[in-house]
Amino acid sequence: MDDRMVRVIGILIDSFIPLLKAGVMFTVPLTIISFILGLIVAFTVAIIRVTNFKPLNGIVKFYVWIVRGTPLLVQLFIIFYGLPSIGIILSALVSAIIGFTLSVGAYGSEIIRAAILSVPKGQWEAAHALGLSKSQTLLYIILPQAIKVAIPPIANSFISLVKDTSLAAAVTFSDLFQVAQQITARTYEPLWLYMEAAFIYLIFCSVLTMIQSKLEVRFMKSGYSHD
Repeated sequence: MDDRMVRVIGILIDSFIPLLKAGVMFTVPLTIISFILGLIVAFTVAIIRVTNFKPLNGIVKFYVWIVRGTPLLVQLFIIFYGLPSIGIILSALVSAIIGFTLSVGAYGSEIIRAAILSVPKGQWEAAHALGLSKSQTLLYIILPQAIKVAIPPIANSFISLVKDTSLAAAVTFSDLFQVAQQITARTYEPLWLYMEAAFIYLIFCSVLTMIQSKLEVRFMKSGYSHD
């Protein structure tokens, strides 16, 4: 084994804990916070669109169109680097949370809306015949069935968000990828360090994939059906 490989192995060993620590302390919390807030936005937007609430329907459609039609990286740059030009200065963390929340909200709203619309119209009609209001039908009849449909794609969105958080490095947020960039700048070993960072992301996503599989099995056994 030549001297360079010995040096590379030493760098990888020394950098693993700092990278893992950055992932656990910054990437994971950023992902969880953004995802929870994003789901709240997604659910609200989906309900507005499904119920066709006129005062806000056009606004939320425009929001979804803008977010889905522009790159997430550009959105982060506008929030962090662009807004200060009009006097709105946000920290890297807040900028990242806002950017990822808006992204999750837009894409998640389409998933939830599609899940709600996948429930047969007969369910609405039967509930109406039983004297339930539209809101009661949505809450007690439609949503329990829609959740079952929405769980797999929502879980996939969460896993994708874990990877997307690497974009937060572009707005100077010290997440896993930002730390990898900092170590690379000192060691001049981008290939190996970025591969190590990718490996840690892979570990996180593999764990989440296993959790997703268990959730899907649990909801499949929960008994909700369209019949």
